[in-house]
Amino acid sequence: MRRKTRIPPSPLPQRHGVDAVRVRLPLSGPWPTVRDHLVERLNGAGDGVVDGMLRAGLIVTADGRPVDPDAPYAPGSFVWFHRELPDEVPVPFPLRLVHRDEHIVVVDKPHFLATTPRGGHVAETALARLRRELDLPALTAAHRLDRLTAGLVLFTVRPEERGAYQTLFRDRLVRKEYEAVAPYDPALVLPRTVRSRIVKERGTLTAREVPGEPNAVSEVELLRRHPDGPGGLARYRLLPRTGQTHQLRVHMNALGVPILGDSLYPEIAAPAPPGDFRRPLQLLARALEFTDPVTGREHRFRSARTLAAWTSYDRWAAGTYGGPADDQ
Repeated sequence: MRRKTRIPPSPLPQRHGVDAVRVRLPLSGPWPTVRDHLVERLNGAGDGVVDGMLRAGLIVTADGRPVDPDAPYAPGSFVWFHRELPDEVPVPFPLRLVHRDEHIVVVDKPHFLATTPRGGHVAETALARLRRELDLPALTAAHRLDRLTAGLVLFTVRPEERGAYQTLFRDRLVRKEYEAVAPYDPALVLPRTVRSRIVKERGTLTAREVPGEPNAVSEVELLRRHPDGPGGLARYRLLPRTGQTHQLRVHMNALGVPILGDSLYPEIAAPAPPGDFRRPLQLLARALEFTDPVTGREHRFRSARTLAAWTSYDRWAAGTYGGPADDQ
């Protein structure tokens, strides 16, 4: 049995709540120096970027010492550096703290804020914000919520306990309840359980349903038809029994009632410019319920947010809903 490699702790402190990037050098390869491998591996960084970082001492080894530009290749070793943070438009909506104890933090995330650093969203993420605001540098996410979806997200305080909480989601021991605003279809018989096989290829924006054994199961219920929403709107309760990417959005679209504000289903819309917080996706992670794997406590958390198209449809449709005063 191959022994698991022990990963040393980062020698670099966090920056703006964001961890340093860790790179492990492959056990074998043709590179004579560390620099040669990094230039090839980080080829998207731009000409001269790696050389500049090496000269400035910004790439370090496990003991915190700068990597020499001519350092020989060291198979299996680790190096760390901080990525250049992208220019990010601040998301002007607060994270609402729902629960905090010595093991977990639960927040009510606004639309447009990513859960964890990824792509062009790094410092402007829920995780980075919470690390800074709560002074919890070891905080990690137990699961993720799409950037465009609002609602409850669970974070773990102690790294050694993260696996226990992640296992809850993996083993479907967390009851998750969502709400959505979508068109009302009088011919759609609800409640119903939707089962299908969903796949999402790497590099594609959308997921799709394909023939085969179902891997995605969602329960869809009608909560209420909007009394005066133009064109006929309704509020739905969505209970995902699995966790495929974009599962609820795909299933609602397949039922012929795509969620309002969805920029991917049924059609891919042009990307919104940075700082455009109009017409948020009308999907909300309303509730989380689970037995705490560390303390044994029964937790039941609910989001206090409302969906804009339900309470202020005209403003949402006109694109005038979506500023700090609206507190998404």
